[in-house]
Amino acid sequence: MQPTSTTAKMSQTSFKDKANQVLGVRPEDAIISKSYLFVAFTAVLLGGLLGLLQGLNRAGLLQLPTWLNYYQVLTAHGLLLVVVFSATFVIGYFYAGMSHTLGGLLPKVRKMVWTGFWLKIVGTVIVVIPVLMNEASVMYSFYPPMKAHPMFYFGLVFVVLGVWAAAIGAFVQVANWRKQNPGKHVPIFSFFATGVFILLVGATLMVAVEVLFMIIPWSLGWVDTINVMVARTLFWAFGHTAVNIWYLTAVSAWYAIVPKIIGGRRFSDLLTRVVVIALVIMNITGGFHHQIIDPGISEPIKFMHVFMSLAIGFPSLMTAYAMFAVMERTGKAKGGKGAFGWFKKLPWGDVRFLAPFIGMAAFAPAGAGGIVQSTNQLDQTVHNTMWIVGHFHLTLGMSVVMTFFGVSYWLIPHVSKRILTPSMNKLGVFQTILWTIGMVIMSFSMHYIGLFGGSPRRTSYTTYFDHPMALSWEPWMLAVGIGAILLFTAVCIQVFAAFNLMFFAPKGETEFPVGEPQSDDEKTPYWTERWGIWVVLMIITIAMAYTVPLVEMIVNGPPGSPPFKTW
Repeated sequence: MQPTSTTAKMSQTSFKDKANQVLGVRPEDAIISKSYLFVAFTAVLLGGLLGLLQGLNRAGLLQLPTWLNYYQVLTAHGLLLVVVFSATFVIGYFYAGMSHTLGGLLPKVRKMVWTGFWLKIVGTVIVVIPVLMNEASVMYSFYPPMKAHPMFYFGLVFVVLGVWAAAIGAFVQVANWRKQNPGKHVPIFSFFATGVFILLVGATLMVAVEVLFMIIPWSLGWVDTINVMVARTLFWAFGHTAVNIWYLTAVSAWYAIVPKIIGGRRFSDLLTRVVVIALVIMNITGGFHHQIIDPGISEPIKFMHVFMSLAIGFPSLMTAYAMFAVMERTGKAKGGKGAFGWFKKLPWGDVRFLAPFIGMAAFAPAGAGGIVQSTNQLDQTVHNTMWIVGHFHLTLGMSVVMTFFGVSYWLIPHVSKRILTPSMNKLGVFQTILWTIGMVIMSFSMHYIGLFGGSPRRTSYTTYFDHPMALSWEPWMLAVGIGAILLFTAVCIQVFAAFNLMFFAPKGETEFPVGEPQSDDEKTPYWTERWGIWVVLMIITIAMAYTVPLVEMIVNGPPGSPPFKTW
């Protein structure tokens, strides 16, 4: 009787595993993703409120109270949206996908990601305290010679440790799957997750060196001065990559999720994996294009970084081609006629498609703006102006955030065992349109007044003693305020939708919509799985880009700077 019982048990386990693949993540894994997503959308609400205060202040419509100044608001806004929201959403999203595509998380991996969660929570609380005390209004950028309270930097250390715990857990999970499935390709969603977590570790290593070995000793008074050039360089090796980590996360949804939602199939599996590999190898280099007008960096080095920054455009163009090919093929299969008939057949009333599509479309002007900032002569015109703020909001606030919002309408009900109702879908479509209008108004105004008016960034409202040029900015700053009002309204709707889908929507099963490859797709060669090679190439590329300039900055660096408190 024992063999029969064992066989039945194995059959039952096999059936459960297959059901898990179809229906979604395991319950204990879903709680992890749900917790990360809850924190993410709480951060969106608080960060959006602070963004509204900034917009109204820059428009001259709101005078902040004496106990809360503009630079506190700016620092907290950046921390909540750039550090807390982006990182927690990325981790919650990819861990749900890994649970779904790799057959559930290992117990030790769950412990790692929970450890990362609480490290990030503790770190965020520690960071917020000096910000509220007005002891850390450094615009979230660890950017000397401005110095925050040491507690600010210690909190960031905990946040980075939380990211590393989640990344290590992801690597362990993928390595275990590959061991259990020799010779097979890692499912495409988990392949994207692998690339993103490799970049997260690479980027945060740079800023960890800056914070642990330079800024913390300096902020504690153990050393009198700091090498500003080295610190800025290490920061932008992180900051440049962070933007592209969010971008690669959005790209994962475009390639893997959107085709399934529109009723089609994924584009070439080989091309998809090559795009991920290319973005991983080239992403960390290119940080100097943020420092293109800084002194102390030789022109050949700057040209190299500019080339690496622009090289990212190639996988981006491949992505644009692949996405429109998928949409055209799907639309024609649904009866679309003529050159653009397929366009009408796409599910424009489905927020799960509409929001990511707008994110895709926004990346065209956002990418063009990035090219401007990678060009020495053009960047000198816009570098310290509102243009940069507009570009950042277009890149992150449209391309990335709109994709994340669209993903939330299926991901949150999926991990919460609930469903997206037609009424909530309509609310999501309205929220998407409202967000788009608000962001277009605000971002265009910022671009315009930065380019043609020279309006500076990182400053609170001022007319510079009613100088005529400063007064000419006011209509555009008013438009920024209007955009901020629309955006905060959209934020409130989005957070309401997220929490409704998390706790109150009707119970049911929601699919994790990973698209299937094309039926005529050629077999993907196994060299795409050689992550050891791609990581080595990434390290070599980083060494080529940073070794010479960093040595030059250390050996022949300018006199160090004492700390400054400018607020």
